[in-house]
Amino acid sequence: MTDRKNILLVEDDKNLAFVVKDNLLDRGYNVYHAEDGEQALAEFKEKQVDLILLDVMLPKLDGFAVAETIREMDGQTPIIFLTAKDFKEDKIKGFRLGADDYVTKPFVLEELLLRIEAIIRRTNAVEETQDEKISIGKFVFEPASLTLQMGSEISTMTKKEAALLAELVKNKDKVVERSQLLKKVWGKDGYFVGRSMDVYMTKVRKYLKDDPNLEIINIHGVGFKLVENE
Repeated sequence: MTDRKNILLVEDDKNLAFVVKDNLLDRGYNVYHAEDGEQALAEFKEKQVDLILLDVMLPKLDGFAVAETIREMDGQTPIIFLTAKDFKEDKIKGFRLGADDYVTKPFVLEELLLRIEAIIRRTNAVEETQDEKISIGKFVFEPASLTLQMGSEISTMTKKEAALLAELVKNKDKVVERSQLLKKVWGKDGYFVGRSMDVYMTKVRKYLKDDPNLEIINIHGVGFKLVENE
């Protein structure tokens, strides 16, 4: 790996942390380790982090509280939750907080490493998008800089929000299937990431609300369509 990525590993189980960190180092990543929620936030504020592996059950602050605080500061950095629980409600909560993936313990280490690599590849692909300006109704959308501008008002989107809008714009007036959006933005299709996408789609609609002619139509059970009404 020529461009070494920095991973923040937040795990209070010292044995598991040692094994995960050792394998990440072997794969060419830089690894910062935090053993509790407060230390995790301190490390995140001080270091340049490309991805976070975040245990849910942590001392001082649990993983959900840590993720919520991080998302208030940063909507971009990918988060993978690590948890011993496999509850549907926890997974939905994690994805609503902006998680990119969710791995249940005990996990196969190779699978975790592959998921990390897949997320970093998608993140890099978004960052390498050509710097182009796209007119959408009254807006000017720049996917590479994650900005949406109307007049002098500029909104900065997260990478997932921008990626969703870019896919809808590319297929304007056409139905984009849910599975296509999920695979493009999240890298996989599934119930939990589908719930997460619905949350992000609501946010994208809010960005566009100042232009009443723009509408994202939900084709129930199929997908979404961006239309510009006359």
